[in-house]
Amino acid sequence: MALPQCPRLSKENSGAFSAAHGKDVWEYVKTNPEHSKLINDAMACHAQVTMRAIIDNCAEIFKGIESLVDVGGCNGTTLGMLVKAFPWMNGINFDLPHVVSIAPPCHGVVHVEKDMFYSVPKAQAVFLMSVLHDWGDEECIQILKKCIDAIPKDTEKVIIMEAVLDEKIGKGKSLKDVGIMLDMIIMAHTTNGKERTAKEWTHILSAAGFNRHSILKIPAIEPVIVAYP
Repeated sequence: MALPQCPRLSKENSGAFSAAHGKDVWEYVKTNPEHSKLINDAMACHAQVTMRAIIDNCAEIFKGIESLVDVGGCNGTTLGMLVKAFPWMNGINFDLPHVVSIAPPCHGVVHVEKDMFYSVPKAQAVFLMSVLHDWGDEECIQILKKCIDAIPKDTEKVIIMEAVLDEKIGKGKSLKDVGIMLDMIIMAHTTNGKERTAKEWTHILSAAGFNRHSILKIPAIEPVIVAYP
């Protein structure tokens, strides 16, 4: 129902999902448990594939991290896989109350409920997967600043898994259509969300207070962005 509303975006200051359902996706899921479960199950399914890629190819970025908070971690599937792979870590699965309240128990993981726009639980490092693309630049900067506040200065690290779009679409870009498709889906389901290019990631990370970052390619649609304040 949301995609047909996209042409109206240039005329109205609201997202396509809001135009179709009368409220944005975040307000909708608060009162629609079935839709909330659908999103959480989809994220868990996505994690089963994506986490395997990061565990097999980027294990070094988790060395020395004794506590990791997954911001917007849904039902804890992502963090559960990371804690199982790296058993020296304790995990904090952080999400909104209506999400955390139905999250199943997971060894090595505690569930914490609150809003990431107000604060993020203290940990040695922060993990975000498929969260920032739901928001505009200003909201992302606000979230990232809260993440910086949550981590100690001697271990400051924020690990982000998000798509990084090619600035120039050309031949040989095997995943170019996937990136465009993801951008369209995000545009339809959020008010200000979008997928970002490397240059756009540099902009919001710098504005949030990060001095440097690296983008690590793995066998997945989303690379790993490791940012250091």
